[in-house]
Amino acid sequence: MQNLSSNWAYDNMLNKKIAELFNEIADMMELENGERKFEVRAYRKAAVVIGTMQEDVSEIYRNNGKEGLMEIPGIGTGLADRIVEYIKTGKMQKYSDYKKKYPIDFQSLTKLQGMGSKKIFILYTKLGVKNINDLKKVISSHKIKDLSGFGEKSERELSKGINLFESSKGRMLLGEALPEAESIIKKLRASGSVEKAEIAGSIRRMKETVGDIDILVISDKPEKVMDIASNLEEVSGIVVKGSTKTTLRLSMGLTCDIRVLRKNNFGAAMQYFIGSKEHNVKVRQIAIRKGYKLSEYGLFDKNGKSIAGQDEAEIYAKLGLEYIEPEMREDRGEIELAMRNELPKLVKLDDIKGDLHMHTKHSDGSNTIEEMTKAAMSLGREYIGFTDHSKSEHVAHGMDEKRVNLYFNELDKISDKYDNKIKILKSAETDILKDGSLDFNRKTLERMDYVLGSVHTNLNMSKEDMTKRILKCINDGIINIIGHPTDRLINRREPIRFDMEKVFQAAKDNGVIMEINSFPDRLDLNDENILKAKEFNLNFSIDTDSHKTTDLKFMRYGIGTARRGWLTKSEVINTLPYGKIVKLLNG
Repeated sequence: MQNLSSNWAYDNMLNKKIAELFNEIADMMELENGERKFEVRAYRKAAVVIGTMQEDVSEIYRNNGKEGLMEIPGIGTGLADRIVEYIKTGKMQKYSDYKKKYPIDFQSLTKLQGMGSKKIFILYTKLGVKNINDLKKVISSHKIKDLSGFGEKSERELSKGINLFESSKGRMLLGEALPEAESIIKKLRASGSVEKAEIAGSIRRMKETVGDIDILVISDKPEKVMDIASNLEEVSGIVVKGSTKTTLRLSMGLTCDIRVLRKNNFGAAMQYFIGSKEHNVKVRQIAIRKGYKLSEYGLFDKNGKSIAGQDEAEIYAKLGLEYIEPEMREDRGEIELAMRNELPKLVKLDDIKGDLHMHTKHSDGSNTIEEMTKAAMSLGREYIGFTDHSKSEHVAHGMDEKRVNLYFNELDKISDKYDNKIKILKSAETDILKDGSLDFNRKTLERMDYVLGSVHTNLNMSKEDMTKRILKCINDGIINIIGHPTDRLINRREPIRFDMEKVFQAAKDNGVIMEINSFPDRLDLNDENILKAKEFNLNFSIDTDSHKTTDLKFMRYGIGTARRGWLTKSEVINTLPYGKIVKLLNG
């Protein structure tokens, strides 16, 4: 886990709630026979802007009134009124009126693959489906297959989607949980009552989803710390409150355990509460073999004397182990390597010099090329690659050959403008079509500085056919990077099926790079697949797949996933300086 105290933007719960309401209003408006298309677009655009803002809209209103809200891009007088109403009352009458008209659980149903507002409305009007439970009932009675636009295949896919949705209940994306934990940590540290506060648990190990938040604190005022924590704006209730441990219920849906500890056992508690359980069991077994006892309170000799506890690294050292980074603590061979001082030196966020997967308004992004360029410069990037969608991605406003050439011309202009500050590479996220060919002609592909190809359609192909599809693309010798290789969406869509060993071997033979997509609901390749790909000595590119300027900061989630896959700096191409990466991509 890196840089927990860095200046990353903290997610704002009020902004996110307003964005959710705006999106759901748009969903319900969309049902009204296209009469409100302009309003639907306005609400969706406002949802994106509000949901990704760093500044709390209530602060803007407090300081500058409704006029301040109307200075936010896309917020007119009507939308500003909705925001003011929610800030003042915690309610939005327009939303309530629509909800009476359409009593549908859009938030849950739209998480199922392929379920847009139009399909949801058909299920509601024809079969009375309002929520997931209703949908399960009509699937079990096979009523969906006879509906226009659905069929037996739709029943099967919806059933799979429900299983995936229900299996993920109670778990939240790392990209949602980590900013919430950091917000709490930031406030505790600023309270003046805390000497030290750190995140532990699965968040510290950068797991892609988490079930709760664990925070450990050093303080000589434990009861005051618990009072402060219990009254944070993130808290919706108290499960249990004690003098050294409190469990809080957060508005976002998770619980948060806060423990106050003494300085002399803080390191032992960190080691214990970071986990994983399997890792800790093995570490304790080593302690026992050496005649020690290890617990959350410290490492003790046979006489009960504490020999380590204040610092995690000291505990590992006393046990004859090299310090093991939290992301590696899953009992996947890391302990055996630590015994031999052979642990890899994991890639770090500071190693990253560029980002090779970014979108703009030319396809489905929210910002211009220049805005994305300036945001990347502010993060210290040496180079960036723009990769707006190709024409087969209709839903993402993909570009045809004519539009992509205009796009490249604009990229050249921006490149010339900022050449002394940042280098710009031209590409596109080119669809790998059903037959394995790419979605642009050869002339267009040759104009790119590198070719990034991704699977977006025909996701239910058999494992054999999908393998052939990807192998053809790789063996054609045009592609440089495979984007989000399994195309999964965490908690929403299962990965596509293909023979990884065959694909990884072909990638090795052809010098094709595997992407680690940093978008919080992708993290693809995941850690297990990275470990598998490492066996083929592949190279990787850790990219953000940014669709707006704030997404550029998602890089840390890709880094966390790469570290869970034991990657080193030398295995990640975008740790290379500009001259070397251009040479590699042209090789």
